[in-house]
Amino acid sequence: MAVTWYVYLVRAANNALYCGISSDPDKRFAQHQAGRGARFFATSPAQALVYREACADKSAALKREHAIKAMSKPSKEALVQTFAAR
Repeated sequence: MAVTWYVYLVRAANNALYCGISSDPDKRFAQHQAGRGARFFATSPAQALVYREACADKSAALKREHAIKAMSKPSKEALVQTFAAR
């Protein structure tokens, strides 16, 4: 059975956006909220899972994660807005 991988964005309490990949974004978000999995949230807790995008496989998810991390904050916010509008 093929596993679907996702790239996702989580909004932190300080309004920053964290980008990561997971085969289960909801479970991963719960880990972030519990303070596990990423030092990024040590200073500003995870608030909301604001974007997710299905990818063909883990390799594609990693490539998309890299591309999103290279985006400007306004471009990332535009992704969040398109996801929220669905």
